[in-house]
Amino acid sequence: MGLAERRRTLGYSQEKLAQLLGVDRTTVGRWESGKIDPQPPQRRGLAAALEISLQELDFLLAQPRPAGQEIARHQSSAPSNAGDSDEMIRREFLRILTVSGALTALPIEEAEALAEGVRRGMPRDFARMNSHLWQVYQLARSKGSVYPVVRDQLKTLNEALAGIRGSGRPLLSAAADLFQLAGEVAFDGNRYSDAAASYSLAASVSKDAEAYDLWACALVRHAYVDMSEQRYRQAEQMLVAAARLAVRGDSSLSTRQWVASVQAEAYAGLGDLDACERAMDQAETVRELGADSVNGGWLRFDGARLAEERGSRYAQLGRLDLAEEALNEALEQLALTPGQSYRRRGVVLTDLAAIGAKRRDAEQVVAYGREAIGLARASSSGYVARRLQALCDEFGPLGRDHRVADMGAEIAMLSTP
Repeated sequence: MGLAERRRTLGYSQEKLAQLLGVDRTTVGRWESGKIDPQPPQRRGLAAALEISLQELDFLLAQPRPAGQEIARHQSSAPSNAGDSDEMIRREFLRILTVSGALTALPIEEAEALAEGVRRGMPRDFARMNSHLWQVYQLARSKGSVYPVVRDQLKTLNEALAGIRGSGRPLLSAAADLFQLAGEVAFDGNRYSDAAASYSLAASVSKDAEAYDLWACALVRHAYVDMSEQRYRQAEQMLVAAARLAVRGDSSLSTRQWVASVQAEAYAGLGDLDACERAMDQAETVRELGADSVNGGWLRFDGARLAEERGSRYAQLGRLDLAEEALNEALEQLALTPGQSYRRRGVVLTDLAAIGAKRRDAEQVVAYGREAIGLARASSSGYVARRLQALCDEFGPLGRDHRVADMGAEIAMLSTP
């Protein structure tokens, strides 16, 4: 079996596979014809999209691939191999962390205990480490600021992971968890191709672990990548799959409600008010769940963001009064939140500035926009910077106002890595 046949076996066109990997269709064609090989950062995402290990990818790439000649299609596909999957995890999730900067320093005694547990192959120690990393990520003002610490931690952790044998599902789940964190760091830095590759890996490993909630959450995060490029129809399709998986998961978790909340965003992007309202109403049922409905890591949807999410959806749909009411409520809630997220507040302020632009209210645009710019600088968030740059498209005639024009020039200087 060759690369092209594996792609067709999974039902992908060259265009679809290229879209999943964030490359041009001609690049996929050149891989399949043997003219070039995927670069190391692309190999991870390609293997995940084709649902094979990196070793199996190497085998496919080594097959004869005469240019312009179709490979005969047959129905069989390479069998999954748990050992190969574990080997991929040991090598690849550390590499992806090196790129994304998801690790940070632990207290010495805790690091030693975790390293010893990892050496013994204890999945609970992977889970403990992941939980710590998610907390650091959430509290970090600049999400990319954890990157320099990776070099200090990588050597010890890599040595510990290299000694692991076996293929238990808890280990696969821990790896899927960590891939999602890596994707979050990449997404915040506007490295959407890296984020999509991370989420694809998370989904693939979650599937192997039969961890339906993890799997659904990976697809939700991947849908955000599509929506960031305004591909709302593709996002909707991915979220439908996520909803089906969530139904198979743990009903005490808030996975189903988070899927619904993000579906509301996709419906708003498609201009479907009724579907958006139904999805938001379903998301509101998160309030009926217990305290154990979230884990603080890959699943954090607890209803705290419902006001800002509803406000953002209404703004997308042009319901400005409803949007402004919800967004102001969200600002009040954020002000009462210890260690409030700069990124979250920056996004809410940007939405309020966008409402001002739609109303041709320069005062509102500048008041909210300038505060959002300050938060984007303080947090180094590429995501907030990108939202602000999208705000500039809403200025219209207001762009002739010198205050708005000056603010637009400041936004243009923001970094979106």
